[in-house]
Amino acid sequence: MTKQDLIDRIASQTGLTKRQAGQALNAVVDGIKGAMKKGERVTLVGFGTFFVAQRKSRTGRNPRTQQKINIPARKVPNFRAGKELKHLVR
Repeated sequence: MTKQDLIDRIASQTGLTKRQAGQALNAVVDGIKGAMKKGERVTLVGFGTFFVAQRKSRTGRNPRTQQKINIPARKVPNFRAGKELKHLVR
């Protein structure tokens, strides 16, 4: 499913125009991104939780030269599916 498919579904289920549905979807996505940028969790009960995780620094290997390299610690976006979503997908 693409973003446009999702906008079409929102428009048909809510009676909004496609433009309004697109603006609503963009507002939700922007809200999630803004909260995650601040390091906050976003929980949608039954769907899941968006959060920022910290990866530790580690040693890797350059595949061309086989030389060891240091991969620095970093923050990464993460999603954990909620109970209802997990049962739906099974």
